[in-house]
Amino acid sequence: MIRSSGGVFEISVDNELIYSKKMVGVFPRDEDILKALKAR
Repeated sequence: MIRSSGGVFEISVDNELIYSKKMVGVFPRDEDILKALKAR
């Protein structure tokens, strides 16, 4: 985990961004994270 500020929440796997609250505008649900992981 990397600390940040300003309400930015991003999930990266192997340096690949798979979810960004800043880009989407909402905090992810568990299903959103699982879907992003499966889409890799």
